Amino acid sequence: MAQERRGSREDRQNREERDSEFVDKLVAINRVAKVVKGGRRFGFAALVVVGDQKGRVGFGHGKAREVPEAIRKATEAAKRDLIFVPLRGGRTLHHDVHGRHGAGKVLLRSAKPGTGIIAGGPMRAVFETLGVHDVVAKSTGSSNPYNMVRATFDALKNQMHPKDIAAQRGMKYATLQSRRVSAGVASEE
Repeated sequence: MAQERRGSREDRQNREERDSEFVDKLVAINRVAKVVKGGRRFGFAALVVVGDQKGRVGFGHGKAREVPEAIRKATEAAKRDLIFVPLRGGRTLHHDVHGRHGAGKVLLRSAKPGTGIIAGGPMRAVFETLGVHDVVAKSTGSSNPYNMVRATFDALKNQMHPKDIAAQRGMKYATLQSRRVSAGVASEE
């Protein structure tokens, strides 16, 4: 019996250590109402973005009667659905990418060092938890936080490492890089 308790305590400590590596940002909180026979029953819906600032990020949605419970549920949901995004130099995206969800469209562009995160509200939270330091993002269409976050995730899922692109094209990574450098030099001249 005592050993079972000790095991659960160790499990809890391991879980807390694992959870401490994540940074979470509350993107939106809404008051929602359920109409019942006696009137309205109010609750709260939370949208949370969670990431380790090293390339893993996820978002979650939670609903409950109290705000802290809704945030906790959303955070747990976000930790269950993490995606990995390859970053160039651990600071920006490898290439420009589009994403959309519903009427919300986003354009994400890689940026030079020192640019910072140039993005609006919900997208900024995603990039901060992802660990991106330099990015330029533009959203058009819907400004609904849920759609913006989902469109941003759609774009991030399309992000590929140059080695993967080279493998898809059946060429060597060095050849792809040399083409990129020569194209960059040609466009600057």
